[in-house]
Amino acid sequence: MTSSRSEWQKMLAGEPYDASDAVLVAARQRARQLCRQLNQGEGDTDAVLHQLLGQRGQHCHINPPFFCDYGQHIRVGENFYANVNCTMLDVCEVVIGDDVLLGPNVQIYTAAHPIAVAPRMAGVEFGAPITIGHRVWIGGGSILCPGITIGDNSVIGAGSVVTRDIPAGVIAVGHPCRVLRAMTTEELAGVAMTATTDPLNNE
Repeated sequence: MTSSRSEWQKMLAGEPYDASDAVLVAARQRARQLCRQLNQGEGDTDAVLHQLLGQRGQHCHINPPFFCDYGQHIRVGENFYANVNCTMLDVCEVVIGDDVLLGPNVQIYTAAHPIAVAPRMAGVEFGAPITIGHRVWIGGGSILCPGITIGDNSVIGAGSVVTRDIPAGVIAVGHPCRVLRAMTTEELAGVAMTATTDPLNNE
């Protein structure tokens, strides 16, 4: 029985889909053109981001270069900041809360391929959404893998590879990323950062 669902619908639902579908190819080309405009400083940055991203807060700053698959599946809140060389593979939704900071070279991957060789070689792909809560800081060079959620206020140390959910209010580091400790009451209350965060070497 042939499915009536489009490849786009399958993709967003996290089901196996054909990335060579003409509609998806055209959407990626559109995003690539907009990323090129952003990265080369062509036109008004806010106008380009308005076209590229699915949703964004009033204050949204992305330091180029920036790369994404579709753009329209990315939703960011107020006061979002991404440093240089950020990549978001948004075959599924990337939802980012308010006051989130991304260090340089942060990679956010909702895209995945089958483990089995035959479907992988046939070009089958799938994905899983990524959610980042409010007031999260993700250190430079970190990689977020498909399907993970990071809770509010948490800090991800530089160079971490996040393969599983990270709860709210913690400092997590490593490859794979693991909770190092809970944040203190003072840290959660917004007290200025102390030397205890320095070893994370975030940007």
